[in-house]
Amino acid sequence: MRYTGAKWRINRREGTTVLGKGEKWKKNPAFPGQFPILAKRQSDYAFQFREKQKVKRMYGMTEKQFVRFYNLALRTKGNSGTRLLQLLEMRLDNVIYKLGYAGTRAQARQMVSHGHVLLNGKKHNIPSTIVKEGDEITIKDSILNGSMVSELKNSQKNINIPAWLSLLEKGGKVMAEPVRDDIDRAIRENLIIELYSR
Repeated sequence: MRYTGAKWRINRREGTTVLGKGEKWKKNPAFPGQFPILAKRQSDYAFQFREKQKVKRMYGMTEKQFVRFYNLALRTKGNSGTRLLQLLEMRLDNVIYKLGYAGTRAQARQMVSHGHVLLNGKKHNIPSTIVKEGDEITIKDSILNGSMVSELKNSQKNINIPAWLSLLEKGGKVMAEPVRDDIDRAIRENLIIELYSR
């Protein structure tokens, strides 16, 4: 099942902002719970597991979905870790988030599942769809003219659109596949590959 509980709890557990937005949770950065886990030497497995959980929660995926993306990455040429991150970045909901039309990936996922997005001119409601180079995403006018997008534009005036995406008047276009430098450098994808390779 998808996690729907407290976002700060997960952010504190993973030590970084993986759900929601903002850094207010850092006022109390200790592990969550009445009796927080005491600092101790973690095993290699623990490091690998935590990295996988962090990335899985960052993109709002279930374990089954994440394993499917991992298996897709294994079946393609090149570095499996980099390929996994590329596939995750090219999810439709993530692309909408990166273009600045949603404040969080969860918000972008809801926009897609509620039918407010067109992919290459056709209505599309599957957030996990992997877009391809040349694909064009259009946001419906009902959302573009709404208060949500207006507030986002005011609060994110200097948003940095990744080089592999192009911002259009009513959406955006996928210009190329992202390269590793375009993706969060704090992610240690090698740990995820090592975990699933056990």
